Amino acid sequence: MVAEVLAAIDPRAGGRYVDGTVGGGGHAAAILEASAPTGSLFGCDRDGAALEAAAARLAEFAGRFELRRGNFEELAAWVEAASCDGVVLDLGERSLQHDRAERGFSFQQDGPLDMRMDRRQALRAADLVNDAGAHELTEIFRDLGEEPKARRLARAIESERRFRRFETTRQLAELIERISPRRGRRAHPATRIFQALRMAVNDETGSLRRGLEAAFQVLKPGGRLAVITFHSVEDRIAKEFGREHPQPYIVPHQVDHPDLSPLVSPKLSCLSRRAIQPEPAAAATNPSASITHLSVMEKI
Repeated sequence: MVAEVLAAIDPRAGGRYVDGTVGGGGHAAAILEASAPTGSLFGCDRDGAALEAAAARLAEFAGRFELRRGNFEELAAWVEAASCDGVVLDLGERSLQHDRAERGFSFQQDGPLDMRMDRRQALRAADLVNDAGAHELTEIFRDLGEEPKARRLARAIESERRFRRFETTRQLAELIERISPRRGRRAHPATRIFQALRMAVNDETGSLRRGLEAAFQVLKPGGRLAVITFHSVEDRIAKEFGREHPQPYIVPHQVDHPDLSPLVSPKLSCLSRRAIQPEPAAAATNPSASITHLSVMEKI
């Protein structure tokens, strides 16, 4: 969604921008090109391999960008408050993570059950699958993956691991398919479970909530925040953030009653009442594009 992101944040010469999920540098390169010759960009990512790829891709813009390894929720500690004209957050896993079996993100390739975006952290997907109780796994599968068979699959995992530990993506995917057969469904039955585990391992919902606040802090008035989401859990969090800040009053009691609430100045304006979706041509060539949403907000 490069064209849509550029339209949303409108990069210009002299502007300062942030790519909080720089990945391979695609959005960052487009922003730097559009803001030539004097626009600058700060980029960060939890994945060291992604940063290496981004540094190589952005080499032609040397002197106009800075990259740092870490979580975008830390933006306010790295970037001066109210200094940026635009912030981009492109959520979810990257192809360079998904396509590498050794990273353990995909059930389509056999690899270690890992799923860490930042490989410096200790917690792996295998730790959750082998050590978390059935109740905790049920909550993860239900709340993060929106899996209708969450309880049944969690109990099956708990039962299976009494005989052997889960160490590979194929082990887990085969168990899920055994309990929940595909039967002509387009999506593999392990899709939601792998999504939920990845989100839990990387605390993606917590990071997103904190990251949205951090992005808001570094934006200057009139600066824009573009958030790309890939499923309803992320989309709801972004929309809740967009609804919360424009509210022109504080709710000090349980019932939201404007007549009884002290007035405040709205802090954020939602520029996309409905999430922006990719052009049909992009969705046709990229399957993941069909589930992609872009939300755009402007700091007041």
